[in-house]
Amino acid sequence: MHETSCLPSVAVQSEREVVRTIDTRENIREMVQRSPRLSTCRMVSRVGVSRMQVWRTLHEEDLYPYHDQRVQHLEPGDNAQRTDLCHWIKAHPQLLSVILFTDEASFTRDSVNNSRNVHTWPHDNPHETSVTNFQRRFSVNVWCGVLGNRLIGPFVFDNNLTGNAYEAFLRNELTGLLEDIPLMIRSQMHIQHDGAPPQYTRHVREYLNESFPNRWLGRGGPIAWPQRSPDLTTLDYYLWGHMKTLV
Repeated sequence: MHETSCLPSVAVQSEREVVRTIDTRENIREMVQRSPRLSTCRMVSRVGVSRMQVWRTLHEEDLYPYHDQRVQHLEPGDNAQRTDLCHWIKAHPQLLSVILFTDEASFTRDSVNNSRNVHTWPHDNPHETSVTNFQRRFSVNVWCGVLGNRLIGPFVFDNNLTGNAYEAFLRNELTGLLEDIPLMIRSQMHIQHDGAPPQYTRHVREYLNESFPNRWLGRGGPIAWPQRSPDLTTLDYYLWGHMKTLV
């Protein structure tokens, strides 16, 4: 039987690895405590270990990456208006199923393209160019509504949305879009819009007062809609983002 002196050195090496691992974990934990937004790339460069080891340490410490949620900036007084609307809805919960929430959004042909990912591999520079029409931007305005669990529309405006175009839409197009809605619901229906300039013209408000007396929500309406509140409607909160992702 031959003796060997490898075992003590292996044991010493293992102890050093354990100490190094403990020190790495403590360093990562301290860095995250000091700077919760520190990227894993910075941690790798400061600690001198692989990114996989940094990720493993973070998970073992029950730390996970959470993204910021973008929210609308509010002006002074907005909170009070938002609270008033919530109190009104809380006092009339039966109306939630008969409020036609509406909104418009612009759709374009633009997409995000990283030109650094587009290459040409000739021997000599071919001086290739890509023709774009960035000064002739294609855009359409789309209207949609949500009534209970039903999607109303979409309706595409031929030109820019103006007060006259919006009034013509309410008078001539909205009824056709609601033809599948039971008459009982339409007789109780409230209509909501956010009060954009085309929706705030005198002719539009007069039509709404005539067709939806005390049953419309918006700027200047019998039920005020708070400005800068895209989180209060399904369209802004979900629908437009989903539709634009599909497009």
